[in-house]
Amino acid sequence: MDNDAGDRKQVKVSILNQSFTLLTGGDPGQMIELANQVDELMASIARKSPNLDSTRVAIFACLHLAGQLRSRQHQFDETVQRFSQLLDQALQDSRQ
Repeated sequence: MDNDAGDRKQVKVSILNQSFTLLTGGDPGQMIELANQVDELMASIARKSPNLDSTRVAIFACLHLAGQLRSRQHQFDETVQRFSQLLDQALQDSRQ
Protein backbone atom coordinates (compact mmCIF):
# COMPACT_ATOMS: atom_id res chain seq x y z
CA MET A 1 0.00 0.00 0.00
CA ASP A 2 2.33 2.70 -1.27
CA ASN A 3 0.32 5.93 -1.39
CA ASP A 4 1.88 9.21 -2.38
CA ALA A 5 0.58 12.43 -0.85
CA GLY A 6 -1.74 12.99 -3.83
CA ASP A 7 -3.72 9.86 -3.00
CA ARG A 8 -4.36 10.91 0.58
CA LYS A 9 -7.23 12.95 1.91
CA GLN A 10 -7.16 15.32 4.87
CA VAL A 11 -9.52 14.54 7.72
CA LYS A 12 -10.14 16.85 10.67
CA VAL A 13 -10.94 15.08 13.93
CA SER A 14 -11.17 15.97 17.61
CA ILE A 15 -9.86 13.65 20.30
CA LEU A 16 -10.07 14.62 23.96
CA ASN A 17 -10.85 18.22 23.01
CA GLN A 18 -7.77 18.49 20.78
CA SER A 19 -8.10 19.02 17.03
CA PHE A 20 -6.00 17.01 14.60
CA THR A 21 -5.68 17.07 10.84
CA LEU A 22 -4.86 13.58 9.61
CA LEU A 23 -4.06 12.16 6.20
CA THR A 24 -5.71 8.94 5.07
CA GLY A 25 -5.30 6.87 1.96
CA GLY A 26 -8.52 5.09 2.82
CA ASP A 27 -12.08 6.10 3.52
CA PRO A 28 -12.21 9.44 5.39
CA GLY A 29 -15.47 8.39 7.03
CA GLN A 30 -13.77 5.35 8.51
CA MET A 31 -10.96 7.51 9.89
CA ILE A 32 -13.53 9.83 11.49
CA GLU A 33 -15.35 6.83 12.98
CA LEU A 34 -12.10 5.46 14.44
CA ALA A 35 -11.20 8.86 15.86
CA ASN A 36 -14.65 9.09 17.45
CA GLN A 37 -14.17 5.68 19.08
CA VAL A 38 -10.77 6.72 20.43
CA ASP A 39 -12.27 9.98 21.68
CA GLU A 40 -15.07 8.12 23.48
CA LEU A 41 -12.61 5.71 25.09
CA MET A 42 -10.26 8.47 26.21
CA ALA A 43 -13.14 10.60 27.51
CA SER A 44 -14.40 7.62 29.51
CA ILE A 45 -10.96 7.06 31.04
CA ALA A 46 -10.60 10.79 31.80
CA ARG A 47 -14.02 10.85 33.53
CA LYS A 48 -13.11 7.85 35.70
CA SER A 49 -9.69 9.28 36.59
CA PRO A 50 -9.96 13.07 36.38
CA ASN A 51 -6.45 13.64 37.79
CA LEU A 52 -4.74 11.94 34.84
CA ASP A 53 -3.07 14.15 32.26
CA SER A 54 -3.82 13.57 28.58
CA THR A 55 -0.62 11.59 28.02
CA ARG A 56 -1.53 9.08 30.71
CA VAL A 57 -5.10 8.90 29.42
CA ALA A 58 -3.68 8.11 25.97
CA ILE A 59 -1.39 5.42 27.42
CA PHE A 60 -4.29 3.76 29.25
CA ALA A 61 -6.37 3.93 26.08
CA CYS A 62 -3.55 2.28 24.12
CA LEU A 63 -3.21 -0.45 26.74
CA HIS A 64 -6.96 -1.05 26.64
CA LEU A 65 -6.94 -1.29 22.84
CA ALA A 66 -3.85 -3.54 22.90
CA GLY A 67 -5.65 -5.86 25.31
CA GLN A 68 -8.68 -5.98 23.04
CA LEU A 69 -6.46 -6.69 20.04
CA ARG A 70 -4.67 -9.51 21.85
CA SER A 71 -8.01 -11.04 22.85
CA ARG A 72 -9.31 -10.83 19.26
CA GLN A 73 -6.08 -12.33 17.92
CA HIS A 74 -6.40 -15.21 20.36
CA GLN A 75 -10.03 -15.78 19.32
CA PHE A 76 -9.01 -15.66 15.66
CA ASP A 77 -6.16 -18.14 16.21
CA GLU A 78 -8.53 -20.52 17.99
CA THR A 79 -11.06 -20.23 15.16
CA VAL A 80 -8.38 -20.90 12.53
CA GLN A 81 -7.17 -23.92 14.49
CA ARG A 82 -10.71 -25.26 14.83
CA PHE A 83 -11.41 -24.81 11.10
CA SER A 84 -8.12 -26.52 10.31
CA GLN A 85 -9.12 -29.48 12.49
CA LEU A 86 -12.54 -29.65 10.85
CA LEU A 87 -10.99 -29.51 7.37
CA ASP A 88 -8.51 -32.26 8.24
CA GLN A 89 -11.35 -34.40 9.59
CA ALA A 90 -13.48 -33.77 6.50
CA LEU A 91 -10.57 -34.72 4.22
CA GLN A 92 -9.97 -37.91 6.19
CA ASP A 93 -13.67 -38.77 6.07
CA SER A 94 -13.78 -38.19 2.30
CA ARG A 95 -10.88 -40.63 1.76
CA GLN A 96 -12.70 -43.44 3.54
